[in-house]
Amino acid sequence: MAFNGIAGREIVEPMIDDVVFLEERLEELRQLPLIRVNPQDKTQQKATPAAKLYKELLQQYNGLIKTLTIFVARSGGETEDSPLREYLKQRERRS
Repeated sequence: MAFNGIAGREIVEPMIDDVVFLEERLEELRQLPLIRVNPQDKTQQKATPAAKLYKELLQQYNGLIKTLTIFVARSGGETEDSPLREYLKQRERRS
């Protein structure tokens, strides 16, 4: 598999590792409180550091998914399963 003259595996595999890493971190952050509420005034709320980090990681995650989706679309004629296609198949099986 090639993409602009660069071996696709060299591009895709590290990106998939990053996606998996980000998924794990996002899952951990989902377990934490994302909003802090003032006990004296329930209308006063503030995002926690976990919420801010979640937002940043989610943006990175979405960017990687978008890039990988474009990569798959451009290399659609491949008969060999790329690491990305293998990863996506595994995700489908888990769902």
